[in-house]
Amino acid sequence: MNTTIQKEKESTNVVKNAPGIITVILGIALAITGIHHGVFEILQGNTSTNGMLIESIGESQRMWLHGNDPAFTLIPNFLVTGIVTLLVGILIIIWTVFYINKNYGLKGFLILFITLTLTGGGIGFIPFYILTWVYSKRMNKELNWWKNILSANIRKSISNTWLISAIASAGFLIIGLEISVFGYIPGVTDPEKILTICWSFLFVSLLLINYSFISGFAYIINDQILMNKDAL
Repeated sequence: MNTTIQKEKESTNVVKNAPGIITVILGIALAITGIHHGVFEILQGNTSTNGMLIESIGESQRMWLHGNDPAFTLIPNFLVTGIVTLLVGILIIIWTVFYINKNYGLKGFLILFITLTLTGGGIGFIPFYILTWVYSKRMNKELNWWKNILSANIRKSISNTWLISAIASAGFLIIGLEISVFGYIPGVTDPEKILTICWSFLFVSLLLINYSFISGFAYIINDQILMNKDAL
């Protein structure tokens, strides 16, 4: 009997924490993109950035026509900004894994990503982390608006897909990042086609962020309805 109750509690915790789990998955993937920028900035050495708008991948490290990965930094030195970016990226991973569900978790999440943006972590990921942060604000909150918007049939069809869609979003993001850096797609040599495919991967990732959170909300709502029925 106690084992059954414990399993039910664990299941409920996973359901309630669905937005948090999605945020951890996406937060890690987005932090990796920042770390990627930091590594290439470090490779440019102890040299001046010559301004706030920089190319995180220098000419000597660039692997294809569009592989410059623009970024913004307040630190006027490639080596220093790269090290800071690397450290902030690692800190984001630690934060999202251990602190995202704390009362101050989401504030720290946003502050860290803003810091990453201002220290050379890139600019392309800005809409990704802002969107993740906005959806994550519904963690442990009432979902009455979503309950009214999502019909029972829609909730039933999408509620069990939140985890796979979050993983897929992170996957498309990382693949898009690797294409942007290395410019390599098997069988494709035209730089413009490669760039289009790269942006397509990133666009799909952005769409899947929306879908994963919405399906996560559907999962929570369905579980709440089921618990209410069992309580009657």
